[in-house]
Amino acid sequence: MTASVELVAEMAGVSVSTVSRALRDIPGVSAATRKRVQDLARQLGYSASPAASRLATGRTQTVGIVVPVLAKWFFGKVIGEAAHTLREAGFDVLLFELATLAQRERFFGGAHLHGRTDGVIIIALQPTKGELESLASQGQAVALLGAEAQGIGSVSVDNVSAGRAAVRHLLNLGHERIAFIGIRDDDGSNLGGVPPLQRLTGYREALSTAGLPQDRTLEQFDENSVAGGALAMSRLLVTDQVPTAAFVASDEMAFGALKVLRKAGLDVPRDFSVLGFDNHELCDVVDLTTMDHEVAEQGQNAARILLDILKGGPPAALVRPARLVVRETTAPPRALRLPASTPDSPPSAGHPGNP
Repeated sequence: MTASVELVAEMAGVSVSTVSRALRDIPGVSAATRKRVQDLARQLGYSASPAASRLATGRTQTVGIVVPVLAKWFFGKVIGEAAHTLREAGFDVLLFELATLAQRERFFGGAHLHGRTDGVIIIALQPTKGELESLASQGQAVALLGAEAQGIGSVSVDNVSAGRAAVRHLLNLGHERIAFIGIRDDDGSNLGGVPPLQRLTGYREALSTAGLPQDRTLEQFDENSVAGGALAMSRLLVTDQVPTAAFVASDEMAFGALKVLRKAGLDVPRDFSVLGFDNHELCDVVDLTTMDHEVAEQGQNAARILLDILKGGPPAALVRPARLVVRETTAPPRALRLPASTPDSPPSAGHPGNP
């Protein structure tokens, strides 16, 4: 006959809820009691069923993960790593996609998580004070990824420093007319959320430090996709003075920019340098120079921060650096790499970077 939780509780001299807490490593049980209960359960061959444990503790052993869109490499990578870490800790995962303002209002305006999840990881969305209060009223622990809020656990990247480092690389190569291709929000605000806005700030700061003018015609924004990057680059190529390099706020947009440059007959990096952001798994395929902010590790970090909060720990705020990964899409501008032209070797007209 299989031992019951009631028998373990009776022999240990504690309540059923204490047994459940001790076996699930939930705070509120002394170390001595926890060891006594665990030893007795092992001797009696008792194994707590997930359903019984959830009823006894009031925990669902489930975490919600909220994203603005599922069909993107970045979000798939983060979700996969976070979910793996949570499952290893004994938690199930529910996914929520808030692709529109209406979906976001419905999600935070109701009690969608009450009794369904113990906590939630919010990815690449900056929650308002009211939205955080809604989650708190539903008893939810919260961890943010790609955003920050006072008193809330979070994982973020130092995007301003990363933007500066990206542009400094291009400046050090000798580029002076450097464009920025950024992510536009659905409402057309050109902010694209907190991280892309911070990358734009880093871009502007690097140019300012170098004493270069701020030319807003060199800042182009579109949707975060290959098609969006292609459209933004197409607009840059018809400006009065075509730039010689571009810092692109996401690798997916950079892939589109590369496609347009090559279709226009421009050699990358001889005629035009491109630097992306993310270190997408296809960067090796196209040899894209980029900023690596360790996407997979961010997912793991966010999950661990939330698990620590659920165990009663403080809400940690982790800020990660990004590092430059140099590949084959960045080089000195053509004018700096060619010797002085001679009658036998005239410069190719029409390419950016030529005198």
